[in-house]
Amino acid sequence: MSLRPKRVDFDATWAGLLDTVQGVITCGSVKRTVWIDRYSDVYALCVAYPEPLGDKLYTETKNFLDAYVKDLHKKVGISDENLLAAYHKHWVDFSQGSTYLNQLYGYLNTQFIKKQKCTEADINYGGFGIEMSEHMLEIGELALDTWKRLMLKPLRQKLLHLVLAEIKHDRTGQSVNQSVLHGVINSFVEVEQYKKKCPLQLYEDMFETAFLAETGDYYKQEASKLLNLHNCCEYMEKVIHRLDDENLRSRKFLHASSYRKVTQECEQRMIADHLEFLHSECKSMVKQEQKKDLSNMYRLLCPISGGLGVLIQEVESHIKHVCLQAVSNLKGDNIPAQFVENILKVHTDYTELVSSVFNADQQFTGALDKACSAAINYRASTKSPCKSPEMLAKYCDTLLKKSAKGMSESEIDDKLNASVTVFKYLDDKDIYQRFYARMLARRLIYGQSVSMDAEEAVINRLKQACGYEFTNKLHRMFTDMTISGDLQNKFHDFIKQDEIDLKTNVSILVLQAGAWPIGHSNLPTFAIPQELEKSVRMFELFYNKNFNGRKLTWMHSFCNVDLKFNYLKKPYFVTMGTFHMAILLPFNGATSQSFRDILESTQLPEKELQKQVQGLVDVKILTKDSAVIGPDTVFSLNKTYTNKRTKFKITAASQKESPQEMEQTHNAAEEDRKMYIQAAIVRIMKSRKILKHNMLIQEVISQSKARFAPNISMIKKCIEALIDKQYIERTKEADEYSYVA
Repeated sequence: MSLRPKRVDFDATWAGLLDTVQGVITCGSVKRTVWIDRYSDVYALCVAYPEPLGDKLYTETKNFLDAYVKDLHKKVGISDENLLAAYHKHWVDFSQGSTYLNQLYGYLNTQFIKKQKCTEADINYGGFGIEMSEHMLEIGELALDTWKRLMLKPLRQKLLHLVLAEIKHDRTGQSVNQSVLHGVINSFVEVEQYKKKCPLQLYEDMFETAFLAETGDYYKQEASKLLNLHNCCEYMEKVIHRLDDENLRSRKFLHASSYRKVTQECEQRMIADHLEFLHSECKSMVKQEQKKDLSNMYRLLCPISGGLGVLIQEVESHIKHVCLQAVSNLKGDNIPAQFVENILKVHTDYTELVSSVFNADQQFTGALDKACSAAINYRASTKSPCKSPEMLAKYCDTLLKKSAKGMSESEIDDKLNASVTVFKYLDDKDIYQRFYARMLARRLIYGQSVSMDAEEAVINRLKQACGYEFTNKLHRMFTDMTISGDLQNKFHDFIKQDEIDLKTNVSILVLQAGAWPIGHSNLPTFAIPQELEKSVRMFELFYNKNFNGRKLTWMHSFCNVDLKFNYLKKPYFVTMGTFHMAILLPFNGATSQSFRDILESTQLPEKELQKQVQGLVDVKILTKDSAVIGPDTVFSLNKTYTNKRTKFKITAASQKESPQEMEQTHNAAEEDRKMYIQAAIVRIMKSRKILKHNMLIQEVISQSKARFAPNISMIKKCIEALIDKQYIERTKEADEYSYVA
């Protein structure tokens, strides 16, 4: 075949081409050789000499398609009963034939028609404001456009009516021809699939809008019927069943773009229109924890704008109520353990509920967090402090003490790890830190820790939750214990080197005053017993020799002594405080001592001595000759004292948390808060230079919330204090401050 342009007899060529075109459009049998010849004819007409005949070929093809589709329309429109089946049959053939026809006219499409069409940019951005219909269409597109004009639009109302009727039959359980119905609906999309802009416009205008309106009406009536026949739980199940059915129906018959629209229409009519009814049932469902019904309620309300609000609020209120009930009116010996474990049980139970019923939705997880936080930080009144930080600290203390019997290390570690969950909800984390530090100090000083690894693990968890600054002093306490161990070894080497006999075995801890939460300002006066004087003097000599300029302050009230009782039927080894030891040592020379004599030998303050002596009377080691302790009260050794254990301990008063110490802890935390807030204000103002009052308040709260929840009045007092100290000043503007450089 020559590719050179030549003279072509259009009528003769078109006559041969027309016969093939008719075979192609009807999906008839066309031999390969004939196909090639006709393809060559199209090329020849497009490059004909002296003038290309592409325009004429396009016009004749268009006329043929118009005549062919008009003829088909007459055949299809004869019977209304079989209209859908007839339409579908001819559409399937025609759409397939138009694809083949487009291939046959390949050269006309690429070299003649496309050169005259707008570019895609023109179409998308309206470069010339020209509609597609004003341009020549490719032959395949022309065939589809002809079908739309001469077949689809004339049958529009009949097709729509029949399609909607068939879908209604399917909803009511009647049998329908799925392939025909899907094919007819899909033709509304495929007939304009060549369009670059708004290819679904015909589908939406001709079918989807009417279908959605009809669907809405159907499910509006369905919802009313179901509400009259069923209660809320049954209604929800019926609605879910209807939604699932309609979703399946959409996928059987409709274009994918309609799936979500149909679901939204159903949800609007069966859920959104009846929100008040559904919301009214939320409270009882949540209260009774009807998991299946709550899961259904969540599924229905989730897609509705603002639908979950009431359910979330009810869940939060219920969890808060259960949580408060779990931690109120606790009785028994170990209230801190009951408090923490009850909180953790509620948290675990409702975390599982949120996960299984509400699909771990972040909104419900947030409701759980708010409820637990409200219960954990509950105060009986605004003036009374929250007890949770103290309880949590005592719970951890109980687990970390050697007295925690019956639990393996892994169980203790699991419980401590779980306690961090409660810690994260605390508003007053600084109060917890204060109590925890005091209890940690006692465990370290008296050697009561069950495991140093467990102690460090807890501190590392706290550091992850609140940062290094929060646990800085706790780390320094551990450092002091390590250094004290090294010092003890060096002191023993010092004693051996100088061959000094101390008569007693001593173990001394040297602690930094700033790292340990132990008050050393109001220490009671105390005369060290003669038996310990040499040990104290030699250690001071050793320490001053190694650390010039440092001052040691002896904390005798925190010391323990191991004493052996030889005056009874069997020997006893007793661990007691230094003050108790100092009271008992004079009884080595006499079986009775007056209060005045003991006061003179110990040099303790009178009130402190009364407290310490009474402790020995309470455990029946000493007896007294009067009900009230006075200067002339005589104390005697109880020669009939017995104990099941040969080794036991008398707990010193300093090892117990007194109410005064509790109050001091809260007061110290309050002072720390003031300093923290003042430092935060200075940082903020130094950075911002000028700031409005409300903005400053908000930024201070934001910076402080990781440690505690500051109240507004405290922030205002701190602002006034900084103004007095001339760190900041008021500007001429109302409620505005500026930083004083």
